[in-house]
Amino acid sequence: MDGNSENEIVEAKSIGRVVKDAFSELGETFVAFIKAPRALWGINIPYVLEGLVYFGILTILGKYCSENVGLSDLHAGWVYGGVTGGITFSMLFLGGVVDKIGVRLSMVLSLGIMAFGRVIIALSGTIPMANGMGSPTFFTMSVGLLFMVVAYGLYQPGAYAGVKRYTNPKTAAMGYAVIYALMNLGAFVFGPISSYTRAHFKTIFPPNGLAAVFWVLVGITIISCLSTLVIITKKVDRDAVERMALETKEMNENGKNKNPGKNETGVGTVSQKIDNRTLYIWLAVSGLGLFVLIASLIKFITVPLSFGIVAFFVPLFAAGAEFLRHRPEHPFRNTRFVAFIFLLIPVQTLFAHNWLTIPYYLDRAFAGTWVSSHFEILSNLNPIIIFVITPIIAGLTARANVYRMMILGTFVMAAPTFLLAAGPHTVLFVLYIIIMSVGEAMWQPRFLQWVAEMAPENKTGAYMGIAQFPWFLTKVITSLYSGYFIAHYVPKPGSGIVPKSGQMWLIYAVIAMVSPVALWLAKKWMVKGMKM
Repeated sequence: MDGNSENEIVEAKSIGRVVKDAFSELGETFVAFIKAPRALWGINIPYVLEGLVYFGILTILGKYCSENVGLSDLHAGWVYGGVTGGITFSMLFLGGVVDKIGVRLSMVLSLGIMAFGRVIIALSGTIPMANGMGSPTFFTMSVGLLFMVVAYGLYQPGAYAGVKRYTNPKTAAMGYAVIYALMNLGAFVFGPISSYTRAHFKTIFPPNGLAAVFWVLVGITIISCLSTLVIITKKVDRDAVERMALETKEMNENGKNKNPGKNETGVGTVSQKIDNRTLYIWLAVSGLGLFVLIASLIKFITVPLSFGIVAFFVPLFAAGAEFLRHRPEHPFRNTRFVAFIFLLIPVQTLFAHNWLTIPYYLDRAFAGTWVSSHFEILSNLNPIIIFVITPIIAGLTARANVYRMMILGTFVMAAPTFLLAAGPHTVLFVLYIIIMSVGEAMWQPRFLQWVAEMAPENKTGAYMGIAQFPWFLTKVITSLYSGYFIAHYVPKPGSGIVPKSGQMWLIYAVIAMVSPVALWLAKKWMVKGMKM
């Protein structure tokens, strides 16, 4: 036994002590939230409400598209992909706007636009109109969703910029933990609200009361916008910034902030001017291809779908190659990094199925039961579990090897999907959610840690941003086929198709298991040269 091992035994804590410390950390999170500068409340309160609204919309959007708008399950999946993928895409373009117009205006403007978009969505289910793909109902809903998608590209960067603005180096990590936890809490609260609203307004807003739920979400969004206006005044913002500057200065003088001048993102470095004309040409061609693809999907033009896919993706990949050709230090030139983030796509499909598949599954596979009548509640069990167990698991696994935790975590998350292959059983579903959530809590926090460790000096920010790109692909790709699986394996009651939900989940389980197996097989190559 070497000296390092002996030190680890001396420093190791008992399981009980670690659990106690984890709960203490959870309590400190709430205390930090309560004692935070008033301006931070103007970020956190809207964020918990927006967590309720956003995840609430994802929970009921599929059912709304199928039953109110008259879309097929396949097309409803595409709507999901447009919304979730579009939000990630819009953040790439609008994230920098926050730096120009400020946190307060970004939050108010984005929430105001989202409220307007959600009014239009609610009107699509309130005003009697023809439905189906390309119908007035579909067009109205799509316009409302588009406003929401664009606004979200401004909202989320604004919220995180607000956390950075209203915290100091010591409290920043706690600030980000609070905002993540509160959004998950908001997602869980939506279940009872939606279930109650649908049941009491079903006759007023036929056929299912979902339009009433959208109107409730409109009201909550307006409250979020007003709370930001009232809480983050110019004086409150100024006082919070001055307080954070003073606290940061004191920390630097006392030596508690060891790297006050460290430039982790590399901002301010001199870069060579690059000729991007060819890149812009490829992007323009890809844009035309996207128009052709969308037009073929909604039958606006009569061209094969395969032609639209090729017209969009071929020039898009050409643009990517042209972009990387002039940037030898870009994260996508790091083969290990690229392999790592793309190997996580299979298990990340389970995240997307939380809204693409589970609401349908609970509503249809359990038709006529309490589970079906209250599908929103069970659909949002994962967020509340994550809210509670993440700090506990973080404490229990603080000393664990990061890459080993990635393998174990993705395995624990993927494996319970096989439970659902046995067919629709309430106990098995709840067990799946619990185990899957434990797996998520094991690997998801370690994901960014691994990326940070892999990133070269002064490239951490760039690597963190690029690491989210596969999540964008996951949401888009999964939405392309989820509707087909829903229609064939969990069809609408009375459709004449025999439900085979177990076969669907078996396929999804095999897909998800690709990640832990691939990570295990690539372990030696991945960890080569890493001090972890």
